[in-house]
Amino acid sequence: MTSPDLFSTGPLIAIVGRPNVGKSALFNRLTSANRALVEDLPGTTRDRIYGSFDWNGKHVRVVDTGGLGDDEDDPFGPLIRQGVQQALAEAEAVLFVVDAAVGLTAADYEIAEMLRRANQPVLLVANKTDTRAGQQNIMDLYAVGLGEPFAVSAIHGKGIGDLMDAILDMVPGAEIPERGDLRIRVAIVGRPNVGKSSITNAILGENRVVVSDVPGTTRDPIDTPFDFEGHEMLLVDTAGIRRKGKIERGVERHSVQRAEQAVDRADVVLLVIDQTEPLTAQDTHIAGYALEHGKGIILVVNKWDLAEDRSGRQEFAAQIDAHYQFMGWAPIQFTSALTGEGIRDLLELVVHVAEVREHRVSTSELNRIIHRAMAEHGPPTVRSQKLKVLYVTQAAVSPPTFVFFVNNPAIVHFSYQRFLENRIRAAFGFEGSTVRLVFRGRTERPVEVPA
Repeated sequence: MTSPDLFSTGPLIAIVGRPNVGKSALFNRLTSANRALVEDLPGTTRDRIYGSFDWNGKHVRVVDTGGLGDDEDDPFGPLIRQGVQQALAEAEAVLFVVDAAVGLTAADYEIAEMLRRANQPVLLVANKTDTRAGQQNIMDLYAVGLGEPFAVSAIHGKGIGDLMDAILDMVPGAEIPERGDLRIRVAIVGRPNVGKSSITNAILGENRVVVSDVPGTTRDPIDTPFDFEGHEMLLVDTAGIRRKGKIERGVERHSVQRAEQAVDRADVVLLVIDQTEPLTAQDTHIAGYALEHGKGIILVVNKWDLAEDRSGRQEFAAQIDAHYQFMGWAPIQFTSALTGEGIRDLLELVVHVAEVREHRVSTSELNRIIHRAMAEHGPPTVRSQKLKVLYVTQAAVSPPTFVFFVNNPAIVHFSYQRFLENRIRAAFGFEGSTVRLVFRGRTERPVEVPA
């Protein structure tokens, strides 16, 4: 029923380089997501960030690493270097990113020597070649001794398609994996002390996880397989996630990273909200993280047995819908882990959302719906251009992903993209599942649709 864990299968490519050369921008461009924080400041990325992309029928994982600089000037330098070394140990090939606009530095030569010792395939990526200085310095990059530099602009997308072709040449076995694990993977996430462990125990019917009123009791995800009416599931109870600014260093920081990894591995995410303290900024942060990663999402209002007005579900749900307008498609389930109220309904919802994420629609019907929608409500004019959709196809499931071949992807306004998504949902459902829309230019290589 569920798709393979794309974050744990397939060859891994490590992106390395000194600070501020554009590694995170390249990561975001390759993975078509803004998971990596991009800032014009050295050392913005310290932790490793994993993502993936499909290209020409192949699947590749990518890891963005912290910038390698002078460890003496950066208190996090040794930890960053250790993280890069671990990424290199996991990876099958390396993208060594240098700033063509600046040219080679002593740190670049040091990194190049480290990569030669690692004895892995290395592709030298010359970023920022859209600038005059970058174009002038390109020939000088041969001096690092890693072959012909590959010219790109991560910010503007120049050369990215050719770079993805070159990556596939380095890892020719990058096939899209077969769907081997049929279990529905469920991650229970939320702020500390909202009752995640209690819900886990209510689902399993036993005290499998330590429950305490002290926030932060659970520090590591605990994977527990179980069966619900013939559906095999894997339940992950996670440490509470707080906003980045509220995370203490050390054990709690590690717990948050593990919890986010659990979301990465999940098919369906249960975002637990405490009815006594609903709609906090932390809840919105967690919802955004799960949405960004393309998961199925169910909003679970826990401790409903403590509600002053238990007949006010409709009004409470309306408040949640108003707060989470960016994902109004996510169902809301009221539960009480203490009494068991709503637990069976919650599991039935999990099965439904997992099935929805696997749904495929016919190409002809999809194009009919989209062209009718555009005829009824045409796109706005952007930069004196009007969007034209040439063809639409569903390229993937889990999450359902639709590729639009258009005249110019740069003029797709986010509000019109939301309009098209809403029309797809109105026609085909997808309750509880993220839906991804990808826009490609008419000259870009088509995405191969899996059988």
